[in-house]
Amino acid sequence: MQALSQACLEHRLTEEERRTFDETGLIYVRNALSPEQVEQGTALTERIHQAKLAEGHDDRTALFYPNFIPDDPYFVDLVDYERILPKVWGILGWNIYLYHAHLIVTPPNGEAADDRTFRWHQDSGRVNFEMESHPRPRLSLKVAYFLSDTSEPGRGNFWVVPRSHLRDEIDRPEDGVGQPKGATPVLAKPGDAVFFDRRLWHAASPNWSDITRRVLFYGFGYRWLRTKDDMTVEHLWEGSSPVRRQLLGWSVNANGRFSPTDEDVPLRTWLREHSPAEAV
Repeated sequence: MQALSQACLEHRLTEEERRTFDETGLIYVRNALSPEQVEQGTALTERIHQAKLAEGHDDRTALFYPNFIPDDPYFVDLVDYERILPKVWGILGWNIYLYHAHLIVTPPNGEAADDRTFRWHQDSGRVNFEMESHPRPRLSLKVAYFLSDTSEPGRGNFWVVPRSHLRDEIDRPEDGVGQPKGATPVLAKPGDAVFFDRRLWHAASPNWSDITRRVLFYGFGYRWLRTKDDMTVEHLWEGSSPVRRQLLGWSVNANGRFSPTDEDVPLRTWLREHSPAEAV
């Protein structure tokens, strides 16, 4: 059991990052993972991909694999990763946990590039229809860890419309050709991490290259949100530090997610000691 590292304090959200995230809906953290971490993550995702291919998954179709955290300690360690978690709490605060996680492996599809309109959306499904507010509430964000080189378009990049997180609708091409105004591919190198607001309009794209795309997505939200996939992580609680246990969904009781005590949210206790201004 390893307590939250004080090295977190070196990676807190900067005012520039806060301003950029608030204004555009995303920020980049370059070289968040070391080359060794990228190598290990690549090997693990390849192992999972090969297992799914052996079960019959189409080798030219993207693999969407949720609930991967329990598969290896490597994935668990990224839940409270010192270079990333401080920026998460800097945006959302301390009453947070990992409510959603999935990895995506997008192999080359063997097709020629075209200009079809992608499937643009905001995350969280019915939240976008049932919440009575404008703009819609942030509620959560995702951190995407890139294990492969998507620094050029056409490599299965996900696309975004920067600054669209405050818009409830976007105009899509009616003829199904091309992308919304302002749309751009996210260009990232192995080891980069990209934060994006769940409201940011975004879309997956085909992989027209010869490079397999591999990305890990960690979704952080408020503790009163339900999980978005099965998140079978309860067996990890016993061997986890208090803060990691919070991030893996532990709570004293149901009401502790809405009106948390110190026992419910050890992250707040840690912040009181190490960064009091963020413990409010």
